[in-house]
Amino acid sequence: MPQLEQDIQAFLVFKHALGYPYVRGEATLRSFERFVHQHAEPRSKILLETMLNGWLSRIDGRKPVTIALDLGVIRQFCLYRRRYEPRSFVPGREWAPQSAESIFLPYIFSHDEVRQILDAASQHHGRNLEGVMLRTLLLILYCTGLRLGEAVHLLLKDVDLVRNLFTVWESKGKTRFVPFGNDLARELDAYLSWRRGIATSPEDDALLVRLSGDALPVNVASGAIRQLLRREGLKPTKGRIGPRPYDMRHTFAVHRLTDWYRQGLDIHARLPWLSAYMGHDNVLGTEVYLTATAELMALASQRFEQRLQHARKK
Repeated sequence: MPQLEQDIQAFLVFKHALGYPYVRGEATLRSFERFVHQHAEPRSKILLETMLNGWLSRIDGRKPVTIALDLGVIRQFCLYRRRYEPRSFVPGREWAPQSAESIFLPYIFSHDEVRQILDAASQHHGRNLEGVMLRTLLLILYCTGLRLGEAVHLLLKDVDLVRNLFTVWESKGKTRFVPFGNDLARELDAYLSWRRGIATSPEDDALLVRLSGDALPVNVASGAIRQLLRREGLKPTKGRIGPRPYDMRHTFAVHRLTDWYRQGLDIHARLPWLSAYMGHDNVLGTEVYLTATAELMALASQRFEQRLQHARKK
């Protein structure tokens, strides 16, 4: 086994021993390993610095955030190697000096688009996914703003239809209660009736299941939503552009803020409420959702005009 492969395997054993799944990191390291094997001269000393430069630039047009993430994995690996080879190469952060912050612009679904997506989900009949489940998932995302992983990982015991409450356990390091309205409660009750027809219902079982009765994996849920958006013409048929499943959470926040604005409420006074509800550590984590939609801008303009007229009358 070549030395690089041995080092990567030892590093992965180390990460797994610490309790990290490290799935994406392993995929990144395996990609780098394949690149080295394809481009290194036989029987020559592998120069990681040269190989890393070629690997990071192997694809034209890669996003800075992607390059920075890949470099971060390689840096961790090289720092691990340095523990027993003090002179081994470790790339500096200047190898990817671009900001690691994604410039992806969120997509805010209109109310009509939300209804369109829900109607399309209701009609879905996949090999292992039924429309009632997909519709329920989308309703949970839109009505509560839960992260996709939080929604998919809900268990039956986490759903309280007496108090209309979700319990989200240890998400981002903390547990929180997420109340929901009567409309969603009725949808959940209907879904649970359907679910009892295909799966047993121990309290520790997943809320969202496939037709086989197995728990719905996050990647399957994400893929199903993306395909639904493509079929409805809301997302291009190819590529990673266009609305994402996560934009349901963004839409929830913006629609909530817009409703508060329409009611004449002080948005900034309500931000801490929204922050706690969405599971953010502080208000700064919620401010990213203050996206200026056309409707929100129009409401702000109307409020400013009303205040200006009131001031002139004085």
